[in-house]
Amino acid sequence: MVATSEDVARRAGVSRGAVSQILNGRGARFSAGTRERVQLAAAELDYRPSVAGRALARGSSDIVIALIPDTTFGGNLQDLFESMTDEFAGHGLTLLLRLSGTSTTSLDHLLTGIKPRAVLSLTGFSDEERAVLEERGIRGLESPAPTGGSPIHDIAKVQARHLIDRGHRRLAFAHLRDERQEFYGRAREEAFAAVCLAEGLPAPEVLSLDLGLPDAVEALRMLPARGFGVACYNDEVAIALLAAAREIDWAVPDDLAIIGMDHLLLGQLTSPPLTTIEYDQTTVAEGAGRWALAVLEQPSEVSAEAPPLQLRIIQGGTT
Repeated sequence: MVATSEDVARRAGVSRGAVSQILNGRGARFSAGTRERVQLAAAELDYRPSVAGRALARGSSDIVIALIPDTTFGGNLQDLFESMTDEFAGHGLTLLLRLSGTSTTSLDHLLTGIKPRAVLSLTGFSDEERAVLEERGIRGLESPAPTGGSPIHDIAKVQARHLIDRGHRRLAFAHLRDERQEFYGRAREEAFAAVCLAEGLPAPEVLSLDLGLPDAVEALRMLPARGFGVACYNDEVAIALLAAAREIDWAVPDDLAIIGMDHLLLGQLTSPPLTTIEYDQTTVAEGAGRWALAVLEQPSEVSAEAPPLQLRIIQGGTT
C-alpha cells in the first residue's frame, strides 16, 4: 500500500501541513526534533511526495534539466550523465537530459511546462539561454572549471606534449566530421595549436574525417609527408586512421604516430594497441553532481573551482 502524507503525519505526531512544509524545504519554523521525526517517518514508510504536489507547493518541480551540446561525443559522456543521474536520485531529484539547439523556443516551452528546480550546463550557457532562464526565474547552474584551466584544453595539451616528448616535430589534429556542433573539437584544436606555437613548431595540419576507411585514407593522403604525429578527437577517429595507415602501407608509429582520447576497450584490441588518454569518469560525475546539489542546497558554501581533472596517458604501440 502506498504511504500518504496523512500516514507520515500520524506516525510523526504532527499535522499534514507540517509534513508538507518540512518535506518541501520550508520547515525552518519547526524544531529540529520535529523535522527529524517527520523525515524519519517518511523514510520508514518509504513515502514519496507527489511530484505535482511538490511543484505546486514550491513553485518548481524536483527535476533538474541538464543541457547537452548537440555535439560529437561518445560513451564517456553518456556514462558521466548516468552516474550523475544516480547521484541526483539519491537526493530526491530527477535529472532530465536535453540536447541544446540553436533555438531557445523549445527550451522555453519545456521550462514553462515542467518548472524545473534548475538547469545544469557542463559547457556554459549561451546568452540566449541565460535570457530565457532569467525571464522564467529558473536557476542556471554552470559547472565551474577545474583548478588549473579548462579540461577541454588540457586534453589537447597532454596529447601535444606526449607527441613532442616522443620526438615528433610535425603534428596534426584529426577531427570527426559531423553535421553537429564541434564544441569540444574546435577548442581542443586551438589549444593543440597553441602548444605547437609555444614550442616553435609549425602550425599543425588539420584533418577531418568520418569513420569510414576510404575517408580516413583520403585524410591521411592530405598530409604532406609521412612522419606526422596525430592527436585525434577520440579513439574512434584514431582507430580509423590506424586502419587507413595499414591500408596504404604506412608503418605505425614510424610513418604515423597516433594518440586518441577516451580509452575505449576497442582501442586496446587493435594492432598495435592504441595510445590514448583516460580520466576517472566516476570522480568527474560525482564531483559535478555534488557541486550542483551543493549550489541548490547551500549556495553560500560552494567553491567557484572544481578539483583538477586527472588525465592519464595509456601507452600503447601507436606512439
